[in-house]
This record gives sequence, C-alpha cells and structure tokens, in this order.
Amino acid sequence: MLKWVEAVRVWTQIYVAPEAQCQVTAFCGPFGICNEQRLKHCSCLVGFSERSPKDWDLGDFSGGCTRNTPLQQCAGANTSANYALEQQQDKFLQISSVRLPTYAQQFQAGNVDECKQACLNNCSCTAYSYGTTTCSLWYGGLLNLQDQYDGADGGTLHLRLATSDELPSHHHNKQRVPGIIAGGVLAAFFVCALVIWVLVMTWRRRERSCWVLEKGALVVFRYNDLKRVTKNFSDKLGAGSFGSVFKGVLPADSSAIAVKKLQGIRQGEKQFRAEVSTLGKIQHVNLVPLRGFCAEGTQRLLVFDYMPNGSLDSHMFHSNAKVLDWSTRYQIALGIARGLAYLHEKCQECIIHCDIKPENILLDSVFNPKVADFGLAKLLGRECSHVLTSMRGTIGYLAPEWISGLAITPKADVYSFGMMLLEIISGKRNTEKSESWVDYFPAKAAIQVREGMVDCLLDGRLQGDANMDELNIACRVACWCIQDTESERPTMGMVVLMLEGLMEVSIPPISAFLQDIVVHSGEESLASSD
Repeated sequence: MLKWVEAVRVWTQIYVAPEAQCQVTAFCGPFGICNEQRLKHCSCLVGFSERSPKDWDLGDFSGGCTRNTPLQQCAGANTSANYALEQQQDKFLQISSVRLPTYAQQFQAGNVDECKQACLNNCSCTAYSYGTTTCSLWYGGLLNLQDQYDGADGGTLHLRLATSDELPSHHHNKQRVPGIIAGGVLAAFFVCALVIWVLVMTWRRRERSCWVLEKGALVVFRYNDLKRVTKNFSDKLGAGSFGSVFKGVLPADSSAIAVKKLQGIRQGEKQFRAEVSTLGKIQHVNLVPLRGFCAEGTQRLLVFDYMPNGSLDSHMFHSNAKVLDWSTRYQIALGIARGLAYLHEKCQECIIHCDIKPENILLDSVFNPKVADFGLAKLLGRECSHVLTSMRGTIGYLAPEWISGLAITPKADVYSFGMMLLEIISGKRNTEKSESWVDYFPAKAAIQVREGMVDCLLDGRLQGDANMDELNIACRVACWCIQDTESERPTMGMVVLMLEGLMEVSIPPISAFLQDIVVHSGEESLASSD
C-alpha cells in the first residue's frame, strides 16, 4: 500500500502484505504452531486443544489453543533450586526446527540444565530454549511459532507440560537402540513418500474449496460453509439475469453478507478465479465490495457486503416506500456516476457494466449508492472497443448500438445511466405501459429541457421541493446521455464534473429516435382530436 507525501511529492510504501500466512503476526494465536506445508496451516502444540473449534473450522485461528491440563502450581514464594525437586515436577517436550516464539526474556546460563531449572522455578514460565550460554524464557502464551523452520531465528524449544500430559511416543523412545531406528528408516522413507503423494492429491482437490485468505484479502469459501451461513439459502434477497442473491451471517464476527449464486457461468475454474481475483482488487466507495467467492465443483458463488437499505428500485417505485427527498436523489445519482467513472477510466482494465438499472444500485445504511454486479461484466482491454456477444442487458436501458448489434463501448453504460437518471428525477419507470407514445417520459423530458420547463419533470410526490439548479443540470445531463450516437454522449468522467457543477451543461438536442416519437405523438393527438 502506498501513501502520497505531499511535502516531498513522492509515494511512500506504508504496508506490504505478507507473502506467507505464517508471516502474519499471531496468525495461529497463543500456543498454536504454523506450518506452510499443511492444508490447514495452524495446529495446536502437544498438550493443547483449540480454544474455539467453531472459529477454527471457519478459518479463524487467532483465538489459539488452551492447555488440556493445568501446570503444577507454585507453593508460596519458594524460588530455590530445590523447589522443583520438592514438588511434583512438570516436564518438557523438546520441539526441534521451529521458529522460536517472540517476546523472550534472556539471560546468561552456564548450561541447559540451569536454563531448565530457571523455567521450573517460575510457575509462569511456559517454555525455554538454550544456545551458546544464552537462556531464553517465555511467559504466558507462545506466539508466532512455525514448524519445519530453518531461518536465523529458529532453534529448539522446550515446551513445559503437566506431569500427567502424555508425550508423543517418539519422545519416550528416543533413547532406544539406534539399530531399531535405523531399521525403520527405509520403511519411513516409503511411508513419507506415500503421505506426501496423498497430501498433494488432497491439496489439489481441496484447493478449490478451502476457506483461506488469498492475496488481495479475498476469502475462498467452502460451499457447505455458505450453505450453513445462509441457512440453506433460505433468505432470498432478489434475483437477476446472472442468478439469485441470499442473505447470510458470518459466525466469526456476526457480519451480514449477500451471497450470489451464479447461473449460466461456463468459465473454467482457472479463468473464473483469475477474473474474480482481478475484481477483488477493485475498491471504490461507490462499488459494492467483493469479500470472497466459492468455486467448488460446478458451483460458482460471489460473496459481498450486505447493504441494509436494499436496492434503489425498492425506494423509487414501490408504493409503500418512503419517498426519497431531492438532495438524497441527487447524491445517489452523483455517487453512481463516480462509481461508473472509476470502472471505465481508473481501473487497470476498462470494465463495462452492461446492466445499469435501479435494481443494480444498492444503498448502505446512510443511503450511499453502491454499484452492484459490475463483477459480472466482461473485462475489456484499455481500448474498450470490443463487441460483446455474451452480455445481458435490460430492455429500457439498452443503448441503440447494442440493440443493433454494433460495437459496445463504455458509452453503452452512459446511455443506461441517462435512462436511470430520468427515473430518479421522475420517480417512475420510463417504460411504464401507456395508451400512446405521448406518455413516454424520455421524449417528454427532451421537449421540456429544450423549452426550459424542467419543473414539470420532477416527481410529483416531492411537491416541487427541489434545488432547481440541480434539477436543471440533472435533466440536461440525462438527455445528453441518451443521445442516439455514442460520440455525442459524454463520458462518465464528464458526467461527474457536470453533476458536481464543475463543467457547464448546454441544452442537448432531441435525439432522432425521440424526435420520431414526438412526431408520432403529434399525429396521434391530431387523430384523437378528429
């Protein structure tokens, strides 16, 4: 992560994501040990058990492990060297080739026995390590242990256990005849080879479904986990052209999520993961953030933050919904424009949404707009001039060139935005059924904008309570966006500047399509008067 330092006018690196999970501080929690080679990176030390098995099943190991048996308690303030001999002495388990825990207290000791005795004399001591006259003692929980480690901060750890704790069999048998051990080396070699083969095969199968953090903070969910947190996909929030959306709650932090079950996705898993990984890096205040995904077998699911105020259409077109005031509507329109401008102009690859409509605009707890489903649009190269043959739009919001089968550019989203902006202004659908073309709102809007009478276009439920300058700007911007020729439409970046009042908005012409409707409407009016 980079931060711009204005004083020296340079980018300064302030954060670098760890390359490996075991490098994350306290990743496995107290008394947990990390191993990059295992499918499940974290495990508990001998004599310890998972503090919260439920959290561990969900991939959260930060709670660490707890002792199975308490250590021998100290008796009074006795700190003499004979103390351990007078009491039922705790024992130590030797763990080799580990990255030693952090926060050790060190002192000079003559030999390993002196170091061991120093640990036994303090009931808070949980482990020790000795090397070249230096004794390291640890008190309390052991953090950042890593197994099979050969780094500079590695060594041999002696873990303190209760007398009744059962040590691994190799600890008891380490004094046995070397010939017996040597005789098992060959067998152990073949066993290890078999285990490695099984692990590799298991990893390849489970790699698709593990619940782990990937680079970019995306979470890979197991299908059964999502099935559980959504209560078997019982709470349906809605459905669209790409699939249905269900509400769920993550048990780790009780946060609400929206799970979209994709339908008709024919991509292979590798391509799907690659595109999702790219989309996961896209972050903007006016885009719904992608939290993770599932690619297990034929299942393809996306996981997003849950938006408590639902979609824009539920507040605009439902009779029982609270009427949004003009200020809220204008800020929603501006936020949507900013989100689309980011997708078109600021991403590494230009992203065309292809299905801008009120149903795909979600509102957070304070009615900030978030563009949804942008991750389902096809990623294009920087030229943004390819023909899309597999995208799906919604009738009433489709640009003329799309309907005609011509090349699709970001200007198709501009057209859809303009049609939606008219609906935000009027509070009703542009495509509502009527007896004649006279009531087609975009045509009416184009005429009134030319005549400077935009107040009659405002949602009647607002009773004229709106900023007339903003209303005039919004109406003009909408009519510019729905021009027949894409070259006459502004970019979304220009739309943002217009709505912010930083770019003058001239009176737009009436498009040829709307002119035909106006003429047709006039003929209908004359015919009805006759």
